[in-house]
Amino acid sequence: MQSSKNNFGQRLAKLVDQIYPDLDRDILSSKIVDAFWPEGTRPRKRGRQPSNNLWTEADALLITYGNSILDGVHKPLDLLHDFLLRRMKGVVNGVHILPFFPFTSDDGFAVSDFRSVNPQLGDWADINRIADEFHLMSDLVLNHVSSQGAWFNAYRQGQAPYDKFFFEASPQDDLDNVVRPRTTPLLQKVETATGPRHVWCTFSHDQIDVDFRNPEVLLEFLRIIRLHVDNGVQIIRLDAVAFLWKEVGSPSIHLPQTHAVVKLMRLLCDYAAETVILLTETNVPKAENLSYFGRRDEAHAIYNFPLPPLILHAMMSGSASYLKRWQKGMPPAQLGCAYLNFTASHDGIGMRPAEGILPHEEQDKMIGVIKDIGGLVSMRALPNGGEAPYEINTTFFEATGQTFDGVDDHHHDRFICSQTIVMSLEGIPAFYIHSMLATPNDHEQVERRGMNRAINRHNWDYPTLNALLDDPTTTHARVLDALSKRLKIRSRQSAFHPNATQFTMSLRDDVFGVWRQSLDRHQSIFALHNVSKETVDLARESMNLIDDEDWIDLLSGEPIDASAETITLAPYQCRWITNRI
Repeated sequence: MQSSKNNFGQRLAKLVDQIYPDLDRDILSSKIVDAFWPEGTRPRKRGRQPSNNLWTEADALLITYGNSILDGVHKPLDLLHDFLLRRMKGVVNGVHILPFFPFTSDDGFAVSDFRSVNPQLGDWADINRIADEFHLMSDLVLNHVSSQGAWFNAYRQGQAPYDKFFFEASPQDDLDNVVRPRTTPLLQKVETATGPRHVWCTFSHDQIDVDFRNPEVLLEFLRIIRLHVDNGVQIIRLDAVAFLWKEVGSPSIHLPQTHAVVKLMRLLCDYAAETVILLTETNVPKAENLSYFGRRDEAHAIYNFPLPPLILHAMMSGSASYLKRWQKGMPPAQLGCAYLNFTASHDGIGMRPAEGILPHEEQDKMIGVIKDIGGLVSMRALPNGGEAPYEINTTFFEATGQTFDGVDDHHHDRFICSQTIVMSLEGIPAFYIHSMLATPNDHEQVERRGMNRAINRHNWDYPTLNALLDDPTTTHARVLDALSKRLKIRSRQSAFHPNATQFTMSLRDDVFGVWRQSLDRHQSIFALHNVSKETVDLARESMNLIDDEDWIDLLSGEPIDASAETITLAPYQCRWITNRI
């Protein structure tokens, strides 16, 4: 039988061959090990095998910027730590702090120094304190760096090794099929010590794409992962990873080498002494997104990107038909893998994942409502030179304020319903801080910064926020209280384990229902969500409520009458009907 050590070495060598076939695989493999395990440390004797033990039903994440909360006196990371302990303890057990490094644009995603904490936020000690209390997710912005950072400045001056760190192309190259989420020119002309060069910019001209064809780039990012892990990070978010490998004449998205790099990182994480989970951020249609699970050898978790537009459409239309149809076609996550479910993040509500699911006329209706409430729409470039909607820009709370029929009195319940769906589904739920706080659209920031996404990136004044949250009559307090109560209930239900069985129920279009069953088959939950403004009566026989069991609604505490022929849901009411508490 092969030893685990030899198995690790062989698997690593095979991946090195796939990514860098022209290089000495033994030498490069040794450098990779040294980059990830410095100073004499070494891989585990046995790698972690795929299992359902990396997460539990108690897992839920808060997504936030390091400066979402300010007071003008204390370090923002100190304020975030206080907010987490004061408002989120027992509600979520993880936090994704969006890029907390020095940067020059894109709210942190144009990193100028990967090894430092942005001094305007705090320092590594502040990050460590949060990591001591919560599972911490950090961003590995591995596709590009700031045009004003040390790496690119060294490139322009011809300093090794950075002189070969960035992807160059020519305006005469065949670049027509390149897939990207922006409409700005792909190439940027820059002056260097060796003359003018055209560098590749997938996102903006302040975000210069690195060249992973150079193994020194890979090695440097492995060292950066190690730095994160050593500072308590447990979840590494691979930002924009789909664009990592480029080839002139190709779409330069999802290339085989990209998947091989993710596999290599997964292999290293599985052999790390620390528990490290890889999450890929690929805002693309379903099949492309699912491909990052690989064969249980790539990402541990992937974003469930179709959820935001589909849940929003259900809330606006009063029909879950498209959400239901999509969910029925979704495979359960493979062993050792999980979905990350969400409706809102720091970015907009992506429309690309809705391609092939929501008809164009339904998307147009959504966009019409968003414009009515003061939201915005961002476009992407098409290969034929045209444009298409890339994302809707709004807070999710504001987006649920109106339906296709107009404004009504159900805003609060409709929003809570939208977030409860996220809690009910197979996977790990994640909630943007501005959803938890019912933050309105920030039009002032959009005008001041000239960026659509700023509408959903409000900076709260902490004393003001605390005053609002301490007043139980405010919208902000009511929303946070309702979501917190449901998340606390959820965390105690084994049927809500991220990998617990899920079956999408065939119910009327205005009700989205899933049946969840715990891994040990001990607990069942029928999670029902009325996405309409009408009261709905469901036939009891439409659910498999086993005889001789006592069933209760976890959310209302109401027992289910065994003799009743129907189960009633008020407008936008959700029910978690279970046989075990």
